[in-house]
Amino acid sequence: MRQQIFQFVRATGTTARADITRALQISAGSATTQTADLIAEGLLREVSQTERDPEPERGLGRGRPRVALEIVPETAHVIGIKLTATKHTAVLCDFAGDILATMTIPTQNTRRTPQQLLIEIITLIERLLAAAKMKPSDIKAVGLGMPGIVDHGTGQIKWTSLLADTDVDLRSGFAAYFDAPLYLDNDTNMLTLFELWFGTGRDKTDFAVVTIETGVGMGMVMNNRLYRGSHGMGLELGHTKVQLDGALCQCGLRGCLEAYIGEYALTREAETVLDVGHTDVRSQEELLDMLFTEAQAGHKLAESIFKRAGRYLSMGLSNVVQIFDPPLIILSGARVQYHSLYAEEVFANMQSLTLSKGRAPCDVQIHRWDDDIWAHGAAAAGLSALTDTIVGGLEVQHT
Repeated sequence: MRQQIFQFVRATGTTARADITRALQISAGSATTQTADLIAEGLLREVSQTERDPEPERGLGRGRPRVALEIVPETAHVIGIKLTATKHTAVLCDFAGDILATMTIPTQNTRRTPQQLLIEIITLIERLLAAAKMKPSDIKAVGLGMPGIVDHGTGQIKWTSLLADTDVDLRSGFAAYFDAPLYLDNDTNMLTLFELWFGTGRDKTDFAVVTIETGVGMGMVMNNRLYRGSHGMGLELGHTKVQLDGALCQCGLRGCLEAYIGEYALTREAETVLDVGHTDVRSQEELLDMLFTEAQAGHKLAESIFKRAGRYLSMGLSNVVQIFDPPLIILSGARVQYHSLYAEEVFANMQSLTLSKGRAPCDVQIHRWDDDIWAHGAAAAGLSALTDTIVGGLEVQHT
């Protein structure tokens, strides 16, 4: 129960005990006892409404100010990291989940050895701590999200486009450099945690997140919990097959959804349509921006690339609705605007491909998040683990 109370306070920022009793449907006495323990342990603190709100609501009178509860942010600090092919981003968060500092470093767009990736990660952390004027010993957990297939239970990286090797144990190598537990997961799961903890998902018990960047990812929340599958490696929407013997995917197989709508797939088409060769120095982002600009200007071939990608996206989203029946799909990514060009058409096609008779149509929202938001989700993974240890590990039974 104390964990539920603590998580509720974190989700709301500040809340009164009366709000806790109503939201969690517990007695006022239980709420008072549990919150008193959390306050005594230095995890929660009381704050008056006038301290938090300089203009309290009219009609409260001149009596005793309402007392609210909030998390003590200095209890612990965590780092969240988002890794990509061309840059890595990290955020430093307090125990309340608020971002205190951010850092981004550019990287070479190449497949690395595990040791090279570790050096990049440690360099990123060192620069972040230097900017925040903090020491490594101040950090109690590190969450790390990366593209690919990650075994959440063991932390083993089965496959990622960032590494030349497969079945990599990054945790052991990280422990030799940094004395804090490392929590690894697929980056889309980390973004889904952000939506669950800090975003639109706070008001939903069930929802899906579909991400379109270099690849295509998916996260799913069921009954307020992140669903990963029996081995922690499920929901690989980008590697579901949409065309037998189709386009070559970066995973090595053919016909995967992301081979038609991922950024690298659009880049491949852009090189032909824009008459740009492999020796051109333009980055993937520049090529995609050029292609997008041409499509907006009415370039027929450029338009056709996005429209075909949109049809495949409609198919993928329809399959998500048909299998999981979520009330909400959040479509996200740093450059998701490439697909928003024909969003209405995409969503209409999604509905037409779905057996939707008798059910409310699935709501689809587009969230254009930058990498610091993904890193914030990775920090949430570290905060979740710390909460289990610090709050759950101190569970007190009251009679």
